[in-house]
This record gives sequence, C-alpha cells and structure tokens, in this order.
Amino acid sequence: MANEVDILKLPVQDPPGKEFSSSHLIWYKFEGHRHTVDEIALIPYARVDDFLKGEADNVECPTRFRIESGRKRVRLSSTKMRQPTEYTEFRLYWCAFGPDNYGESGTALPSKKFRTGGRKRAVRPEAMRGCMCHFIIKRLFVRPHIAVIVYNQRQHVDNTGTLCHGPLDRNSLGPRTMTHPYVSDELRQQAMSMIYLGISEENILQKYMENAETFGRSGSGGDLASKYVQKLEVVIKRSTYELDPDDLSSVRIWVERHPKNVFFYQDSTDTGSFILGIQTEWQLQQMIRFGNNSLIAADTTFGINKLKYPLYTLLVFDSNYHALPVAWVITRSFASDDVRKWTKALRDRIHAKDPSWKLSGFTVDDAATEIATIRDVFQCPILLCLWRVRRAWLKNITKTCSNMEVRREMFKRLGHIMYSPWTGVDSVDAVAEFMQDFVDQSGFLKYFKSRWVPKIEMWLAAMRILPLTSQETCGAFESYHARLKTRVFEELDIAACQRVDWLVHKLTTEVHSCYWLDQHAEESGSLGNIREQYINSTSWHRAVQISDSDVFLNNEDLRFAKVVSQSERTQTHIVWNPSSEFALCDCSWSMLGYLCKHVIKVNMVCSNRQVAQPSMSFHSYHHVLLSLWQNSPDDSIALDRASARVIHMQRDLQRVVELYNFGGVDSLLNSFSLKWIGKKRRKPRDRTITYQHPDSLGVGTVATDQDVTVQAIEHRAITDELPGSLGAGTVATSGNAVMVQAKEHRDVTDQHPASLGMGTVATIRNSVTVQVMKSYTRRKKGWKLKLKEQPV
Repeated sequence: MANEVDILKLPVQDPPGKEFSSSHLIWYKFEGHRHTVDEIALIPYARVDDFLKGEADNVECPTRFRIESGRKRVRLSSTKMRQPTEYTEFRLYWCAFGPDNYGESGTALPSKKFRTGGRKRAVRPEAMRGCMCHFIIKRLFVRPHIAVIVYNQRQHVDNTGTLCHGPLDRNSLGPRTMTHPYVSDELRQQAMSMIYLGISEENILQKYMENAETFGRSGSGGDLASKYVQKLEVVIKRSTYELDPDDLSSVRIWVERHPKNVFFYQDSTDTGSFILGIQTEWQLQQMIRFGNNSLIAADTTFGINKLKYPLYTLLVFDSNYHALPVAWVITRSFASDDVRKWTKALRDRIHAKDPSWKLSGFTVDDAATEIATIRDVFQCPILLCLWRVRRAWLKNITKTCSNMEVRREMFKRLGHIMYSPWTGVDSVDAVAEFMQDFVDQSGFLKYFKSRWVPKIEMWLAAMRILPLTSQETCGAFESYHARLKTRVFEELDIAACQRVDWLVHKLTTEVHSCYWLDQHAEESGSLGNIREQYINSTSWHRAVQISDSDVFLNNEDLRFAKVVSQSERTQTHIVWNPSSEFALCDCSWSMLGYLCKHVIKVNMVCSNRQVAQPSMSFHSYHHVLLSLWQNSPDDSIALDRASARVIHMQRDLQRVVELYNFGGVDSLLNSFSLKWIGKKRRKPRDRTITYQHPDSLGVGTVATDQDVTVQAIEHRAITDELPGSLGAGTVATSGNAVMVQAKEHRDVTDQHPASLGMGTVATIRNSVTVQVMKSYTRRKKGWKLKLKEQPV
C-alpha cells in the first residue's frame, strides 16, 4: 500500500480519447485519514475536465459531479521548501445525488443551511438519494502540471451499501421517488417512437407504465407519467427542422448541436463536395452487433430524382434477416476520394469501440460503385445485388404495357440478357434482338435506350467478376426501400424536399424511431402488433407462411403457376415465368416492381421439386470457383489461402446441411455420443498415476482417462533429468525415459494445489507436481474445491 511519499513515484496516466473515466485508469491503494483505504491515480492537470465528463457519463449510474468544497493557495516564494504533499489547489467533488437523502418518507436528513462557495446544486434538492460517491482532485506545489485524484468511494451507493440511483435502482429517482416511474433513456425513446408512429396516447401511457414497473413501483404515478407523455408530444410537435433560413447554415447548426450523431461532415466548397454522415449511438451498437463477421449492404441512390442530395444508406441484417439502417450518408459525390473519406471515418469510429470488428462482405446495388475503394477500406469481398435492375425494368414494363402476355415475354427476354454471362449468348446481339422483336412497345424502348443500353455492359461485366446475392437479400433491400419511401415521402412537400435539414430531421426522428421500436419489440417481446408487422415486413418471411398445398404448378408446363391468396381464399394469383428471378405476378405488390411473396413461394416449390433452373447467384458462385481453379494465382501463399477458405466454406455448408437434415439443434445434439450433464450431477472420481501407453496419444503427452497417462513409444521410467532445451515443469521423452523437467533436482509427488487442472504438470516448492483429481461439492453460493491425495 502506498504512503504519501510514494505518490510522486506513481506513473502519470494519459488514456487515449476525448473523454475517459475511472475504468480507464489503474488505481493504487493508499492509506488515507481515519484508517480508510483510498484509491489514487495521477493524470495530466490539463485533462481534469475530460475525466469529469467521462466519469459523469456512466451507463449504470449517469450523474454529474459538483464541487462540495475547495481551497486554493497562493504560490508565494519559490525558494521555500515544500512538502511533497502540499497542494496549491484542492477540490472535493461529490455525486449530484448525495450526500443528503430525502428517502422514502419525503423528509430530508439534516443538511447544510447554506451553499458552499455560492455554487448551485447540480440537481433539485428533492432528488438527493444519499449517494456517497466522491473524490478529491489536488494540484501539488512540486508538480503543478499533475493532478492527483484520490477516490474515497467509487460506487454509487448510500450509507447502507445499496445502489441508490440510476437504471438499476428500483426505487428510481427524483421527487416522489416511490410513486413517480423512472424515466430512463429506453423509456423516453420508446415513448417518442410511439408518438412519431401516431399511436394513441392511451396506448403509449399503458406501455410506458408497464415498462416503468421494471425499474420501480408505479403506484399512484399515473398522473405524472401522463403529464410527461403529453410534454413529449408537445415538444415533438413544436420541433422544427429549419434552424436557419439558409439550408446549409441550418445543417451546420444541427451538426454543432448533435456531434455524437455525426461521424463525418464536409461542407460544400469550391474544391470539395457536401458530405454528411449520420449515425446515432443506437445505430453504432447495431452495426457492431450485427455487422461483425457478417455482411453490410449499401442502398446507394435513394431519392436521386426528388431530393436535393441523394441518400446513401448502410444496412445490416439482424437475426431475422431484416435490413436495419446503421448509417446514412447525404452527398451527391461518389468519387473515389470522397468515398474513401467517409468510409475510413466510419471504420475508425467502429474500431474505437471494438478493435476486433471486421466485415465478411460488403453488398452493393450499383455496378458504378467505387468497389476498389470499399474493398481497400474494409478489407472484405464485394457482392452485387440486382434488385434495383429487376425493379426498374418490371415497374416500367407495367407502366407502359397493358397486355399481360407481352409483359411476361418482355420480362423473360430481359432475363435472358442478364443470364448471358454464363449461357454464352452475345449480350449485344441479345439486346438488338429484344429491341427488334418489341419495336411496337415504344414507351418502354425509349426508357430502355436512354437509361440502360449505355450501361448494360457495365452491369454484365460486374456480374462476371462479383458474386451475386440471393432472393432473400433482394427482398430485404426492397422492404427497406419501400418503407423508407413511405416514411420520407408520406407528406410530400416539394419545397421541403429541396432542403437537407428537412431530410436530416426526417431520418433522425421518424425513420430512426420506426426501426428502433421494431428492434425493441423483437427483443423485449412486447408490443405484439408491432412485432408481428416487423417480422412479416419482408416478402421472404411472408412467403414462408404460405402452404405448399396453396401452390398449383404443372411440372411439364412451366409457363405459369397459381397461388391461393392468403387474405381472400377464393382468389388466386398467377405467377408467370416460374423458377426464374424474372418471374412476375399479377398482385398489386408485384405491379409496383417489387419481388412479391407469391413469386418467392413458387420458386421455393420449384426448387423442392427440382424443376427450377439454377439461379444467377449459383451461376455466379460456380463461375468464380471455376475461374480460380482454371486460373490459379502464381503466388503459392495466395493459392494456399484460397484453398483454405474454400475448405472452410465447404465445412460450413456441410454443417448447415446437416443441421437442416436433422430438423433442428435439439435433434442434432441428441445424435452426439457425448452427453452433457449439469454441474449438480458431477461426481468425484479417484484417479491414480499410471504409465499406460494408448495408441491415440502422441509421444510425451499427458492425458486423463480414469488415470493420468504419460505417453511414450515404449515403457520407460520417470526420471528427473535436466536437458537444457526444456522449461520448468515440462514433459518430454529422451532415450528410454520420460523426463519431468525442473530447475533443480526434485522428487515426483502427487500434491494437489487448487490452481492446477487435472492432468497438468507444474513445479511447487521442492517437488514436481502432477495434478490428478479434484471434486466439487455444492455450497449456497459458488463452488467449493475439495482435494484428495493419493500416493504415487
């Protein structure tokens, strides 16, 4: 334990980052006054404010620290000898929820009748909960550039040692602490999200009070909670996106007010384009949670015709394979340098939270995307999704052509063009033949010539080198796009669409609240209607709910299939061109250009009956593997790495197939020869040291199977020879003996220290120890270790 003289010998700690807390420091024990043990640490004096901010931003006990008392001495003569512990500044910081306690009865304990130093309380006096957390910051004469932090109590507890405030305190905080429900960030966000979605005040208040009971008893606090919800409604209604008449100035003010929600900002100049990267704290958590060792997708050109600046969205896929927006980028520039700027800023922000975070793949929906830049920044493979091409073609065919037979044939022929990289058909000839055969469809051909003929080769070239995603990914893309379009353009205002601050306000309020509430309903199991709508928000999940008996398909005539409507059982929908990605349906969702549930279900049935043609994603995957096999790289290391990845992927696919064939995890576990048992059923087993030689063990290894076995090629004696190449406590074979290596001559014994596991070898004092047996007995809390010893 350090004394006062040893304080100056402690290292000065300067943690990285703008803010830091006590958890980022190494604390040393210090014998304080009144025979107490305090904790001490040294930091640069210039970073005291950073420590105060980081310490107040505590997830479990958010608070603020006020100066309870302080003294400052004038530095007079520099020639006077000073004691090492003499200070020029002394400040006692106390948690805002203490030390007074207004308790359950509503009456305060005795406190001061005056204010120290004329400073105001950090919170209302009625909010005092008797918190004993406090610390001292000193500035010494001998080292004025160093701040000495002396922590007297680091836990936010009262004098009884009970947690007294924060989300984990069931009695909440504030006035009328036993009746007023606790207002946490989660409760506030839930209430605001429900208000943005237009849910009635009665339902909002009911869910609010139900969730408040998890933090504290509601009692008669319904009136206070109702007033709080009404206050939130007023605040939301009065909020405005226009912070300044000038659009860019308004955005600049928003960025200054919300620095934690912005990961990159570049103002519009003569040399640089406007770029605004938005990511809330919740979005950052979801990106780390669902993006690590998984896929991230990019929706690149939303609102390119209606908004002032297009919206670039980064998506992750949750456990139900729904697309969640985890970052928004508002910009018109997709040049390589600009893309590199904001992608690196986003990557660095994630690595600051989780340095081990890494992507498995990045999915793009535009062949013109800067693929090389994204691959260089995230160091992961790039995938291509064709949902945008399919939707644009089907939407315009439906708009310009009224004949269903002509629609079916046109969409089928466009699919043949997209299959040309693998079928050997010349794409130029296929496009020319398509335009000649449907020359009477002038409306669609005009659109096709102007928008797609100039860049059709670019898309086909990207399809040759990039793997393609499945229909499930396309459905997740379309679900997010349709939902975002509904939320953003629900109340379309032409003047507002040309302002960036309006779009920022829409994204950070309504859109963010919508997805936050969906995820909250899924994880908590509450809000059943919202949870059900969220699960069925993609065409893929809606297709799974359709029974196979509701699909009528003729295996010999694959021109069309019929699917019984799930809402109107007397109605059927016709799916044309089944077993293909370019199938279309006569339902309203398909007429908008989207991939409907009927098309997906028919393709599932065709796949089960083995009458479906290989998908484009399968063709792409097969083509990539053939290219690697036929054109193997010259670098042998790269070849070995590619082979290892293929083998690893093959094993993963085998596990998935095995899990599917067994019908679930439980059935698969029951097939294992190893049976798991609980801790309560464990029984101690006596074991002895023998020198058996099973064939399954290698030379010089140690294992336990009823006995502790030291393996050798032939019967050898245990000796204590000391070869120089072995470390202390190791086992090896040399000549005709098994050697246990020690630093000095020691005997082999059968001691049982608690720190060793079964079958391990170590050196304890003057003997070489081989750990043999340990048994467990159940105590009220935790496990108690009992050891038995048997002679060797």
